[in-house]
Amino acid sequence: MRSVFSTSTREGAAIHAADHHKDLPKNLRFMVIVTSDTIVAAKEKGEPCQDISGDVAISLIASHGFKVSKRIYLPNRLDAILKETKSGTASGSNDVVIIIGGTGLSRRDVSVEAVSPLFEKHIPGFGEIFRHLSYGAVGTSAIASRATAGVLNGTLVFILPGSPEAVKMALEQIVIPEAPHLIKMVRG
Repeated sequence: MRSVFSTSTREGAAIHAADHHKDLPKNLRFMVIVTSDTIVAAKEKGEPCQDISGDVAISLIASHGFKVSKRIYLPNRLDAILKETKSGTASGSNDVVIIIGGTGLSRRDVSVEAVSPLFEKHIPGFGEIFRHLSYGAVGTSAIASRATAGVLNGTLVFILPGSPEAVKMALEQIVIPEAPHLIKMVRG
C-alpha cells in the first residue's frame, strides 16, 4: 500500500477517504431539536409558525436516505435542552442528535452550555471546520458562532446555529458526509 505522505494532497485525501469510509453504517437515525422561544410561544398559542431551519435539516437528512426519528421544539432554557438531549441519547434510539439554535452570544443562547459539559468526547474539528466554512460565507462574523459537537452515550451531538444557511452548510458539507464514519469510530 502506498503511503499517504508520498502522494499529492488530493490523492492522499482520496486514499484516506477510501480507507476510512469502508463498511460504514447506512441507516442512521437522527433526532432534530430546534430551540426557539418564538416557535414555542406560537405553538402554545396555536398560531402558525415557520421553522425553515428545521425544514432544511429534515429535508437534507431524508434526501441522503437517513431517518428522522423525532423533531421537537424547545424554549431556550438550559433544563429543557439538557433533558431532551439526554433523552435522545440515552436509549440508543438515535445515532445523531442535531440541535439547531443557541450557539450565539446572547443571554438566550444556551444550547452549548446545556449540552457540551456532558460530552464524553468533544469533536473540536467540527467547530473549527464550520467556522472556516462560515468565514467564506459571512466573513469575520463567523467568530460569533460557538457551533460545536461531541459524543454523548455513544450518540453524535451537533449544535448548530439557527440560520437556515448555517444548517444547510453544516449538514451538507460536514455532518452528513462524516456522520457514518464518526459513528463507526464511536462504535469501535
